[in-house]
Amino acid sequence: MATLTVPPVPVSPRDDAIQLHKAFKGFGCDTAAVIGILAHRDATQRACIRQEYETMYSEDIYKRLSSELSGKLETAVLLWMHDPAGRDAVILKQGLTRDFLNLEAVTEIICSRTSTQLLTLTQIYHSTFGSHLEHDIKRQASGDHEKVESLPVFCFTKFHFV
Repeated sequence: MATLTVPPVPVSPRDDAIQLHKAFKGFGCDTAAVIGILAHRDATQRACIRQEYETMYSEDIYKRLSSELSGKLETAVLLWMHDPAGRDAVILKQGLTRDFLNLEAVTEIICSRTSTQLLTLTQIYHSTFGSHLEHDIKRQASGDHEKVESLPVFCFTKFHFV
């Protein structure tokens, strides 16, 4: 398992934002530079970079990363940009869509988080997507009984479904 290496002297979010902007310039994207910056910052540092980038360039860094990257790299980098609860919310939303039903990911998140983490997660989910996580799970459950019946019951007791 890899270990996150954070520079001993914190790099300025402004400098990181400038370097990311340079990586996006020209034909294609310097993916090595993007990975080199974002992979060596923690969630708090990436949040500061996001804020600084948007302030400096009046552009949403999520949209820019999405337009510059593709495939699994795009997915990974976009998930890196979220704090842990935000990342969980995105994974749950994706996992609960009809086109990309991934009940294993949903189960993993719901069953492995503490009650406090789930409370934070459900609040972020609602503020981000405008729907309640519990309702989305119930809606999905009503559409695919076979798959949902295979999920461990104890996971849903956290949401009081049982």
